[in-house]
Amino acid sequence: MKTFDITTQWWQLVVIALSCYLIGCFNFAKLISRFKKRDITKIGSGNPGTMNMSREFGLKIGFITFLCDAFKGGVPALVCFFLYRKTAFVGTEVLVSDFIRYFCGLFVIIGHVFPITSKFKGGKGIASTLGLFWFALSCENLWFILIIFALLWGVVLFIFLTEWGSLGSLFGVTVFSVIQMCIFLYRYGIGVFNAYLVCLYMLILAINVLTWGAHHANIVRLFAGEEHHTSIRKLSKKKKA
Repeated sequence: MKTFDITTQWWQLVVIALSCYLIGCFNFAKLISRFKKRDITKIGSGNPGTMNMSREFGLKIGFITFLCDAFKGGVPALVCFFLYRKTAFVGTEVLVSDFIRYFCGLFVIIGHVFPITSKFKGGKGIASTLGLFWFALSCENLWFILIIFALLWGVVLFIFLTEWGSLGSLFGVTVFSVIQMCIFLYRYGIGVFNAYLVCLYMLILAINVLTWGAHHANIVRLFAGEEHHTSIRKLSKKKKA
């Protein structure tokens, strides 16, 4: 087992954080909408994300946007997982690969929500967050891909039945977070805590705070009974814009 000494190798985390943030700044919804000769930030809700793309261009384009953003959130985490595989923080049993994949994901999501390329006004990060958990949970056990895929379809079913797109997506993020936390608690022991392990748990919490916070307006509208409904039935029938 190799070791990682943060006192001398901290610069690697800085490089990873900056790289992942810049990756997150790239917005696929804007790119795709430009191919459609429209600006997604100026139509519909103005949010450059999956839901708005689906409403404006149809379910197929929305799905393509979702996949692009999901891979954006998941691929950097997957790459860093393999780079730091079988490496532990010096003096502990905490695997760097457990920490680094969510460290990557957090900065990709920050870049997506607060992109410097768009005056810090970006999307809400749901697709990238779901993609992060899909890749991060599946990278150790390939069979987990099917479980996560089934849970993602559970999110789709929830949205289909309730027409509450934001709430369904946020519940999905929360469920994935709980699953990952349970895995880590089982791996390291419920009563075992050290600085690196606490930071690992805080990363997952920060990802939830960021994604839920980005949807604060949706949550307020939901409690006020004013949230926009997302009908998958209607979106599936929508013609290409």
